[in-house]
Amino acid sequence: MLQNWWQATKVYFDRRMMAMMLLGFSSGFPLLLVFGTLNLWLKDSGVPLTMIGLFSLAKTPYSLKWLWSPIVDRVNLPFFKRFGRRRGWALFTQIWLMLAIWGMALTNPAQSVMAMAVWAFIMTFASASQDIVLDAYRIESFSNREQGAGVAVFVLGYRIGTLFSGAGALFMASVMSWEDVYKIMSAGAIVGMITILCSKEPEKERHYKEKKVRGTWAQRVSQFMEKAVHAPLADFIKRPNWLWVLLFIFCYRMSDAYIGPMAYPFYDDLGFTKKEIAAVVKVFGVIATIVGTLLGGIVVNRLGIVKALFICGVLQGVSNLVFVVQAYAGHDVGVFMVTISIDNIAGGMGTAAFVAYISSLCNVAYTATQYALLSSLMSLARDVFAASSGFLAASVSWSAFFILTTFMAVPGLLILLYLVKKQSIKEKSAD
Repeated sequence: MLQNWWQATKVYFDRRMMAMMLLGFSSGFPLLLVFGTLNLWLKDSGVPLTMIGLFSLAKTPYSLKWLWSPIVDRVNLPFFKRFGRRRGWALFTQIWLMLAIWGMALTNPAQSVMAMAVWAFIMTFASASQDIVLDAYRIESFSNREQGAGVAVFVLGYRIGTLFSGAGALFMASVMSWEDVYKIMSAGAIVGMITILCSKEPEKERHYKEKKVRGTWAQRVSQFMEKAVHAPLADFIKRPNWLWVLLFIFCYRMSDAYIGPMAYPFYDDLGFTKKEIAAVVKVFGVIATIVGTLLGGIVVNRLGIVKALFICGVLQGVSNLVFVVQAYAGHDVGVFMVTISIDNIAGGMGTAAFVAYISSLCNVAYTATQYALLSSLMSLARDVFAASSGFLAASVSWSAFFILTTFMAVPGLLILLYLVKKQSIKEKSAD
């Protein structure tokens, strides 16, 4: 049995995994350059807090990327099409990403805060567009059983990327100007470019050819909308019990997502200092998430997506109970380290299994469009429903809050069992 599990780990030694880790880095490093790191630069430059708060609007492309995902999914870029549809779009977005970060580096926010806002928006638009194509590239590069491992390595690279633009950028800012820091950060896009140039177009993409659309301008637009927007949706709703599938996607990570907004207030209530929170959450938390995601990839590869979803779903819910232990332990750094480690390992495993499942739902003909839509629904639980977490936390004790959030894992697991019973979710071939 141990030998079988060891065999499952061999997927991580595939040469494609190194490419996935580097592409994960390329996807992850832009995030903090327009959020935490940029906010500190703005504050150092004397930009008012009200204006710094408005910079959060620059992140809207990440939430709305499904709107232009059909274009990324179906259109071959002139000049770049020689690299293939996926690789061409990846290179195109990475070039714009590098230029936008360089533009931010050349802008003094104290003198032209609006110019900085424009460059930040261009950067997030390029980054969100890169995410669309890299998600499609990742999905099309692996078989169904390999998806979990692909996700795990991609997340590993993503985390390294955020460390580069987060802690790495702050360290550089202590010894050089912010302008020079952002010039160095722009070089992060080169990692993705080199990786794409040294990688192959996914096998499923090499033989793809979009039929040339003829007719009037209006007819061409109509045919494009039919193929790029209507067809992916129509393809998805052909699935048996597709509404239940969407409900499952919304509910599966609810117990994990719901505690997110209340985590830091909980730590603060227990008396943990900012340094203690940063050390435990940012160090142990990141390491535990990486370990959990890698374990999740092994579970998916060894047991398949269905069993992995159930096992990881149970762990996600039960892991919330460690916060109950923490509530009774109070300000105990040792217990805090254990709490964060267990929660993030379970969360990482759940992420690997869940993203592998969503990836398996995508038809290769509409990968980018369908994944962008499904991943947006996945984040809806975190962004919308979890907004009510503060009302619940204010109404009950912390222990009761975390016990109740544990039971939020139940609906997703029940829907999973229902879909399995109806054969609406089952293992596919490894192709």
